[in-house]
Amino acid sequence: MLPLEDYLVIDFSQFLSGPSASLRLADMGARVIKIERLGVGDICRTLYTSNLIMNGESSVFHAINRNKESFEVDLKREEDCEMVRELLKKADVMIHNFRPGVMERLGFDYQTVQSLNPSIIYGEISGYGTTTDWKNKPGQDLLLQSVTGLTSLTGNADSGPVAMGLSVIDMLAGAHLAQGLLACLYRKAIKNAGGFVQVSMMESAYDFQFETITTFMNDGGSLPERSKKNNANAYLGAPYGIYQTENGYLALAMGSIPQLGNLLRCEKLEDYIELSEAFDKRDEIKAILAEHLLSSTTEDWLAILEPADIWCADVLNWNALMAHDGFKVLNMVQEVEMIDGYKYETTRCPIRIDGELLTSSKGSPKLGQDNKQIIKEFITQHTTANA
Repeated sequence: MLPLEDYLVIDFSQFLSGPSASLRLADMGARVIKIERLGVGDICRTLYTSNLIMNGESSVFHAINRNKESFEVDLKREEDCEMVRELLKKADVMIHNFRPGVMERLGFDYQTVQSLNPSIIYGEISGYGTTTDWKNKPGQDLLLQSVTGLTSLTGNADSGPVAMGLSVIDMLAGAHLAQGLLACLYRKAIKNAGGFVQVSMMESAYDFQFETITTFMNDGGSLPERSKKNNANAYLGAPYGIYQTENGYLALAMGSIPQLGNLLRCEKLEDYIELSEAFDKRDEIKAILAEHLLSSTTEDWLAILEPADIWCADVLNWNALMAHDGFKVLNMVQEVEMIDGYKYETTRCPIRIDGELLTSSKGSPKLGQDNKQIIKEFITQHTTANA
């Protein structure tokens, strides 16, 4: 039995942050019903991050909304709102990620929902919180990366601001919401008390940088300085970075510069014997290292460094990664199937419980595919009981 089996989650959220939280709850056994707008659905259905169309919709939607049900409604119609209210009366969790004020206008704000179901756990994600002057700005991942300083950490010193190649703030906010919801579910199991969990993407972005921001705040306000060459962390000295080799790339983490010089037979590096030089002279050290590593293959360097317990790794693309035994043994890929028989491969939940993988063969829902079953199960019973 999965840990969240028999828990019901009503999910109004769309795009990535909220749906990533409900996906994690679904993977742990919760029943997740997506509330989707009539005729349109989750906007993520048509949010194409590439030219790949899967069964008529975006790959992003399929990746993040597997293992869920779809309930298509028009929240401008009182009859549809009443059906949603019936669902909420029976729900354990509700999630949304609309801008502040939207759920109040729709009649599904925390106070209203709590009056329907005092023990419900209500979770919301906003872009910038509900009280700041920025609260009505769009909570979009790239914008949040930019305004929170995250783009000043990636790339070389002369690269300008560089965004991460993933919607990382969306995913972090979703993870933080899931953590808060799980904490409240535990409390509910003990005390039968509901709760109100709020997460903002901005706060998630700051928390993501807790290590570097702590350094900044206690370093006299000195801004991070990326190295000019092979930067991978603005606060770490040489050799930390990714280097080109004769046939690929090599990642090097922290390590003794003289020891590297000895192992790699690079005499110039053996001159940097002071620990402070790894940071103070990191650009010249990295330049020497970068030129030297071009003289042989990644495999040759790994054969030297790994036996010496130097922290290093090959730099793999997805083709090379998925062909590697180290990836295959994890069984990270699962095949899921939609109601119309369409099958696709995607990742599984990364969590194991009692040694078991959390997998599901259920693909993403077609818009409104579960309306009849949901109405029969939750709404008709209510109508009959009141007849």
